[in-house]
Amino acid sequence: MDTSTELKNDRFQLVDLVVDKILAIIEHPREKEIITRRFGLGTKKETLEQIGERLDITRERVRQLEKAALIRLKIAAEKGKIDHLSEIEKILIRNLAEAGRIDRTKNIVRKILGEDKNEKYTTNFIFIAEVSSKLVLLSENDKYHSSIANAEYGDERKIKKSIDEIVNIIKKQKSPVTLEYLDNQLDYEHPSQINAIASISKLLATLNGLWGLEKWPSVNPKNIRDKIFVVLEENKSPMHFSKIAEQIRESDFSRNDVTTQAIHNELIKDKRFVLIGRGIYALDSWGFKQGTVADTITIVLKEAGEPLYRDEIVKRVLEKRQVKETTVLLNLQSKKQFKRVAKATYVLAEEEQ
Repeated sequence: MDTSTELKNDRFQLVDLVVDKILAIIEHPREKEIITRRFGLGTKKETLEQIGERLDITRERVRQLEKAALIRLKIAAEKGKIDHLSEIEKILIRNLAEAGRIDRTKNIVRKILGEDKNEKYTTNFIFIAEVSSKLVLLSENDKYHSSIANAEYGDERKIKKSIDEIVNIIKKQKSPVTLEYLDNQLDYEHPSQINAIASISKLLATLNGLWGLEKWPSVNPKNIRDKIFVVLEENKSPMHFSKIAEQIRESDFSRNDVTTQAIHNELIKDKRFVLIGRGIYALDSWGFKQGTVADTITIVLKEAGEPLYRDEIVKRVLEKRQVKETTVLLNLQSKKQFKRVAKATYVLAEEEQ
């Protein structure tokens, strides 16, 4: 057994030991059962109503007994009466310092215990954080991920206020922002703290160094079309559909194992994507136009409203389509809708009439 495996096993045992030591402090069996079932320690987590029915007491009475037991446990922890608690606190605080003082509970469990997906240890860490005076637990709800923070930097209310402040800044900006932008708007020792705090919010998402609202496709693409949009926007120039597919597969997107054909199909369906060359697509917001080369020449001449020299037509067409110059010239010379009115100068035939 290598050293890392031994360390991992030691930590599993330490976590189990600390939970047992905390529970051992609870003198009344009914209170111990309530705490065990409310946190799901070795059993399925239950609601106040479920426990009340099991113990034949009201929901409110369960809540009162739970609160009273937790207060006594917190006092015992603060006075150092829980054996080995300080050892796991040190491990947690050290990992929190590296993460930016706060981190999602599942991330902490993974960092400390490895990739083990046993929910038991996530539950145990939540319980330990709830009892410890050196840690702050943020319970999971619609706005926040389950998280653990270093108590030296604020209580639950202060942490939630900090998270909400970042959300409001991004909402007001109405578009994704960089960490540097947030750092300029806020007063933290290091941008890593902002990154850590923002990651706790379920309302936010980050991608390619930008933070935005979770509902914005630019930072949280949920379907193939959104992912295509993000890739093109990040690339800032037209791309062949095979290259788009390649970048999606190499990205950090969830479910990025898409086929090249699937990418091509979505490019064809979505009006945001404009075919500007053989298999080459751009965003419509860049000013590119859909259609044949002849269609594009027609648009150029209509926009000009006057005869244009051949080289100027080619220049303007290439701003809208990625084709060869010879293709533009061939269309000018062979299509009946274009009429030469002077040396290498053209207008639309309908305008000449």
